[in-house]
Amino acid sequence: MSDTSGWGPQAPYGGPPGPYGGPPYGWGSNGGWAPPPPPPKPGVIPLAPLGVDHILGGTFATMRRYAKPLFGTAVAAYGLLVVVMATVAALAYLSVREHVQAMYEPGATFSWDDGRPILIAFGAVWLAGLLASLAVNSFIQASCSATLHEAVLGRPATFGAVWRRAWSRTPSVMAVTVLLALVLLLPLGACALLFVSFFITVLTQSAVPFGLVFLLLLVVTPLAAWLYVLFAFAPAVAALETAGPLQALRRSVRLVRGAWWRTFGISLLAGVIVGIVSLVVRLPLQFATPMPPPPAPGSSASAVLLDQLRSQFGLYALFGLVATFLTQLAASVFLPLVTAVLYIDQRIRKEGLAQTLTEAVSVREPAP
Repeated sequence: MSDTSGWGPQAPYGGPPGPYGGPPYGWGSNGGWAPPPPPPKPGVIPLAPLGVDHILGGTFATMRRYAKPLFGTAVAAYGLLVVVMATVAALAYLSVREHVQAMYEPGATFSWDDGRPILIAFGAVWLAGLLASLAVNSFIQASCSATLHEAVLGRPATFGAVWRRAWSRTPSVMAVTVLLALVLLLPLGACALLFVSFFITVLTQSAVPFGLVFLLLLVVTPLAAWLYVLFAFAPAVAALETAGPLQALRRSVRLVRGAWWRTFGISLLAGVIVGIVSLVVRLPLQFATPMPPPPAPGSSASAVLLDQLRSQFGLYALFGLVATFLTQLAASVFLPLVTAVLYIDQRIRKEGLAQTLTEAVSVREPAP
């Protein structure tokens, strides 16, 4: 895979001399008005300012034409995540196995001498899972941008080349992803405080805590949405321009400025598409899941619970897990691709990137 020469902010930019980087147009030789030439399209998108149809169409075209490097990389990353988490969980269990057995001995009572090591081991597994998931999702975002880099120019992208390129940019993308996650935690934290303040209001008969937290939620939610969209291009910048985290954030702010609502609307549309597809896949499985049999008179609680588990954890549960994994896999590729195409569109509009890409294609095309 080639490098990102001509994509970074250090490249000289200027508006194209004519439409889409071609010669100026105007009156034709016959005295009539000559329409602008169609924009070049060496890859999945035309090298011109993009509409919503081009952005979504280019995303789906990339997923179709470059399915092997895109989904192959994502499946390999998720498989590695499963192996890592299984290993960490096994090591954690082995380290506290004696304490777990002591807790489940007949007639045993809870003791902090046994419970504390178990809680520490559980917390370590949770923390390892959080960090591993963050790394895997950042890697998948970087792999999507690396694949799109070649897809825009119509060049092939191999699994190995995408893997190497994405791996080298994962630390920078991961740092940006952490900041975006912290931005999303603002409204989530406000919602948690709202839940706690509701119980305080019920217990104390005072609506002041609930009202203050509700006002905080009204302020924090639009602020988090504004910041998240403002930094939305940072992962693509970190991957495509080989930029550091802070540089990627600054670049994203400059590119989104003046196009916040457009970026928000198209990103929201992509999220709605993912949600609809997820519902279409999951709802039939939920309706097809058999209902547990009615409890027989005199049945014990354990027997009723066992019947419910049998009805919920059978072949239908396996289908549900497969469907959830496939929808998650598609979403993990689709959403970063939409954001990356939006990023390219903004650079075409603001920095004349179409001309640079056209020149890159013409230079690399073999002479006839």
